[in-house]
Amino acid sequence: MSASDKELPTYDQLPMFKNIPGCAWGLWGEDDQLGTVNLLTEKVVQRAAREEVLTGHAISLNWPLNFPEKPLFNRKTPEIKTKLREEKFRVVRDDEIHINTQSGSQWDGLRHYGVVDHGVYYNNTPGLSLPVGVAPMPNPTAIDPSETKLGIQNWADHGICGRGILLDLVHHQTKGGTVPLPYDPWATHGFTVADLEACAAAQGVVFRQGDILLLRAGFIQKYYTVSQEERDALPGRPGTFAGIEQSEDMKRFLWDNHFAAIASDQPSLERWPTPQGVPHMHQTILGLWGMPIGEFFDLEKLSVKCAETGRYTFFFSSWPLNIIGGCASPPNAAAYF
Repeated sequence: MSASDKELPTYDQLPMFKNIPGCAWGLWGEDDQLGTVNLLTEKVVQRAAREEVLTGHAISLNWPLNFPEKPLFNRKTPEIKTKLREEKFRVVRDDEIHINTQSGSQWDGLRHYGVVDHGVYYNNTPGLSLPVGVAPMPNPTAIDPSETKLGIQNWADHGICGRGILLDLVHHQTKGGTVPLPYDPWATHGFTVADLEACAAAQGVVFRQGDILLLRAGFIQKYYTVSQEERDALPGRPGTFAGIEQSEDMKRFLWDNHFAAIASDQPSLERWPTPQGVPHMHQTILGLWGMPIGEFFDLEKLSVKCAETGRYTFFFSSWPLNIIGGCASPPNAAAYF
């Protein structure tokens, strides 16, 4: 039976791990490397392509690698250096790129965040078993398995492709731009399940297993409208951002709809910071489920297209960088209509 046909347990049917509910380890085998990407089977991808690619119009969902020039969460400033290979006419050039793969548009991979209090990643993989630092790989046929375990190359080989859904919270909560946004994307604010369901209902969206859920909350829209002083001050001020709330109801909503992946235009998918004493949703979404988390997706052009057409579903395609043992990657994502 394929992953798309398999009857999955509900959130409340998932076992506990220690003191944490909702553990999906072993659902796709004890050596699984894909997590909920397993839901993106050939049948699921074929149906999405057949139903969603109607005009051939494509929209990039990637913020330029250059942005933000001053990253958040103490991450490295992206350095994109152009080098001349020929001096006389300056018509032969190379680029050298030095980035933190989570400074801008990104997928958080299975090596990014685990179950912190218990020192394990997805599928009970001990954090101490995965090496860090530079890993020389002179022989592609003889790579230490510890270097590949849970690496983002697994998603890069498979692809994260299927039916995408945009929940445009900005458009919905401003009534199409006719009233002010009732929250600040750059301030702590938690989106509830009711918020997401109301947006989906207004857009005429009905979820199905294997959907890739995109949330537009407004960070990038605001980034383009504020002053340069405000942009430059972002890394130095306390990090506060809107995002999905940390709650059992939200976990139940995400798992029981059996999304293959979730992403937003915010620096953090979840409300930031978390309430005092409340664990990060990353721990459950990545560590217990193996579900890709996308952040800093540029959804501005997608928002315009969805509003113009009244279509909030599309074919979603993403091919992360093929980094052996990588913990994250720019998404290289697009929406096709």
